[in-house]
Amino acid sequence: MSDVTVLNAKLEEAGKLTTNVSLTAEDINVAAVHQVVKATLAGRRQGNACVKGRSDVSGGGAKPFKQKGTGRARQGSIRSSLMVGGGTVHGPSPRSYVQKVNKKMAKVAIQSVLADKLQAGKLTVVDTIESTGKTKDMYALLNGKGLLPALVVTADKNSPALRAVKNLQWGKGMAVEGFSVYEAVKFENLVIEKSALETLLSKLV
Repeated sequence: MSDVTVLNAKLEEAGKLTTNVSLTAEDINVAAVHQVVKATLAGRRQGNACVKGRSDVSGGGAKPFKQKGTGRARQGSIRSSLMVGGGTVHGPSPRSYVQKVNKKMAKVAIQSVLADKLQAGKLTVVDTIESTGKTKDMYALLNGKGLLPALVVTADKNSPALRAVKNLQWGKGMAVEGFSVYEAVKFENLVIEKSALETLLSKLV
């Protein structure tokens, strides 16, 4: 159990939220966060680098030159990696860099990030993030309270706040169903709606 301060739309204290998940310093698991972040970045790699190996290079049906008498090293194919234009040895080929993260580790990583932000005073829970959809208004609100750079998390994926944050140089927005541990680590502040935090915590129970 942990108590989190809840702010109103003007970012003024409006109450407390008692979480059903512990968010103390003892709940921070750096190793789990590192593993999930590493897996997230690995999953973004395209893995489409490709070179031609010996079997992919055209030609090579005839012996390049006779076996003896030329003074050169014997060669059986122009596709050999020793020949100009030959195949590459152990070159890259298309592959997937996806790393598996089990559900338990993912939950521990989310809990760790939330606990770390709370203990550092970087977790801002807002009852409802009201927005006109204009970037300058969102910038004025967040910058006025010293909350930039920030990751803004809303309960509704169609929230105007997400559109307002989209063009912020030091901000990013996402709906709670797409919550990313990597993005939470990347940004110093985490600004999240109360209902979105409750949804996130319910997945950790």
